[in-house]
Amino acid sequence: MDSGELASRYNKLEVQRFQEEIDIMNKKFGGIKEMSPRVGVVFVLDMIEDDNAVKEAKKLNIPVIALCDTNADPSLVTYPIPCNDDAVKTLQLACDYVVSAIESGKSKVKAPAETATEKK
Repeated sequence: MDSGELASRYNKLEVQRFQEEIDIMNKKFGGIKEMSPRVGVVFVLDMIEDDNAVKEAKKLNIPVIALCDTNADPSLVTYPIPCNDDAVKTLQLACDYVVSAIESGKSKVKAPAETATEKK
């Protein structure tokens, strides 16, 4: 876009629409674009709404943990959790358990040892 390639091929209105589409995509996928390490697991609250995330994780062989209601297919995810994914209290409870599990796991991991340069 910055090179002026689109401006030379398309009129001003089309270039503006392309720029709007690029801005929307950057807002939606900007965090993924700069993510360098591969994630270990994907946690999904609503399989129907976040079907794209489930499909992408499946393509990359990343395990998926998802809350599955009766309207979702649990065979699409690695670890389905049967529950009502429309209730706010259910979502809050599930998220609280995930947060506590992450914090518990982080506390069990030892801090990286000091390197020889840091000791000096």
